[in-house]
Amino acid sequence: MADSPATGGKAAWEGGKAAWEPDSATRSRARLTRFMADCGCATWEKFHQYSITDPARFTEAVLRFLDIRFDTHYTRVLDTARGPAWPAWCVGGGLNISRSCLDKHVETGHGDRPALIWEGEEGGVRTLIYGELHAQVEACAAGLRASGLGAGDAVGLHLPMLPETVIALLALARIGAVAVPLFSGYGPTALAARLQDVEAKAVFTCDGFPRRGKPVAAKPAMDEALRECPGVAKVFMVARLGAPKAASAARSVAREVSWEDLIALGSAPGADGSAARTGAEDPLLILYTSGTTGRPKGILHTHCGFPIKAAQDMALGTDVGPGDRITWVTDIGWMMGPWLIYGAALLGATITLYDGAPDFPAPDRLWEFCARHRVGILGISPSLIRALMVRGDDLPAHHDLSALRILASTGEPWNPDPWWWLFEKVGGGKLPIINYSGGTEVSGGILMGNPLLPIKPCSFPAPCPGIDAGIVDEQGRPATAGAVGELVIRAPWIGMARGFWRDPERYLATYWNRWPGLWVHGDWAQMDADRHWYILGRSDDTLKVAGKRVGPAEVESILTADPRVMEAAVIGVPDERKGQAMAAFCILAPGVTGEVPGLGEDLKGRVAAELGKPLRPDAVHFVAALPRTRNAKVMRRVIRAAYLGLDPGDVTALENPASLAEIARAGIAGKQGEQHG
Repeated sequence: MADSPATGGKAAWEGGKAAWEPDSATRSRARLTRFMADCGCATWEKFHQYSITDPARFTEAVLRFLDIRFDTHYTRVLDTARGPAWPAWCVGGGLNISRSCLDKHVETGHGDRPALIWEGEEGGVRTLIYGELHAQVEACAAGLRASGLGAGDAVGLHLPMLPETVIALLALARIGAVAVPLFSGYGPTALAARLQDVEAKAVFTCDGFPRRGKPVAAKPAMDEALRECPGVAKVFMVARLGAPKAASAARSVAREVSWEDLIALGSAPGADGSAARTGAEDPLLILYTSGTTGRPKGILHTHCGFPIKAAQDMALGTDVGPGDRITWVTDIGWMMGPWLIYGAALLGATITLYDGAPDFPAPDRLWEFCARHRVGILGISPSLIRALMVRGDDLPAHHDLSALRILASTGEPWNPDPWWWLFEKVGGGKLPIINYSGGTEVSGGILMGNPLLPIKPCSFPAPCPGIDAGIVDEQGRPATAGAVGELVIRAPWIGMARGFWRDPERYLATYWNRWPGLWVHGDWAQMDADRHWYILGRSDDTLKVAGKRVGPAEVESILTADPRVMEAAVIGVPDERKGQAMAAFCILAPGVTGEVPGLGEDLKGRVAAELGKPLRPDAVHFVAALPRTRNAKVMRRVIRAAYLGLDPGDVTALENPASLAEIARAGIAGKQGEQHG
């Protein structure tokens, strides 16, 4: 018998009506409106069908719309001779994406447009116009060449979100090297594993960075990692905390080179900072993402892949164009870091970066930052909003956020309460929340809102343009209306991964081998009667209790609807009677303690009332923190492993590994209770 999805509590997502609908002014200014007209489509429905009917024709229209500059024009947009898992894009084309990010703005007379605004936690601000950014990237590229680096060399990027990070990422593309972004908070083991895997020739790092007023040392972790990486010939050091080394035009013979010396080297007479003649499908990025096994996955992307998809989604989804200021609370080691840089640079927008804790030195720091720099598009994660909303409903109102016109979110499913808080307290009930879901392997989104479609709380109004998305049942057949199923993609798109680094079989096993011709993303999804989509969590996180299947986000929304609960994570644990039982881990709201009489039973009762008695949690644990990545994503598989005493696999992306000890103690206490029961 097929699983029967839990239907109780469904209204927590659907909410019946749209919370936001576009007015005529929004529709008129939207870049999506202009692109649809270019494609000869008067309605969204016709446009999306156009975008998936002929991916090559659609992609060629995108390349024109984004003004992608090819050195040699491609002979074919798309070649699927090797099958849907291994398409070739822009066949025969010569493309160095840095030219479209930088040179075209200078060549078209827009070199004085703001390219980058950066603010540090301490309050310092740096700005670069496109002409200056172009010059800095050329100098960095020339310095890299003079240091012996070139096409195909892998180079690590172990930096917070700094101007130097942007410059280095674009300079690596310019010389044809392969950038390997690394989380700024990684420890030595994680750094060494990734640098060894790609056989890195060099790495960018820094002395450290401030967080909540205290220095976080980065260089010691890199120094330890490099003991295991003899192939790393150069270490380019950015002095984020300390005084910079005096610049010298003489080439350093030491392994470690200061940023100032690198730029001076690239500014010397005869230095070559020109864009290398790279192919459209030459490697550009290897982005690492954690898997459910112990070995992280290196996702390979090319010059005509990741940046094109990033800019397409940014333009058509979050409505970014020339001169718009966009920020995303992210790290270079999460795909949204390179996504922000490449997408904004291709569009001639302003990359707006904040390097620090978003609630320090005061809880309204993020709103102050947006007001000061007149940010137009703000990207966040639901976890960040859950953390900020408890600091005060009135804080956003203390700042002039009138420049904001788009709110955007990604990283995890929403719960209704924080969604409404962002919509009402930050957006004043007038701004769309563009929900965005996809992944590193997708170069951006599978599902996404846009300025032309009504938005329901927590929903995705549609798939991204060019993405032929579907929901299928356990046999890979189209799911019935309203049913929970696996989210799949039915045709290639330009941003899809070009495989895992040196591991094609694992790539095929992860995404392609379950059902022929279908990319299986690993998310449970559902579509309502109005064709709004909902992500219900990772399919490997999904609970199956007493024959009913339910996504953890649905249960977590019910738990966090209680004002005493700030955040929750739900996992499935083995149960002889039900097959699987539910355990919940809750962070309480400020001022509430776990000793509140009957609180755990109240929460269990809430879930039972909403979803039915079979889905009543067996255990509710109150914890101080949940294990999360640096981009604030809660790692349920790690919670489950710690609770059950299993190998947690790859935990290098965790920001707070100490949180696992409290969860492990809860698991031990639970087992002891069973033995004495």
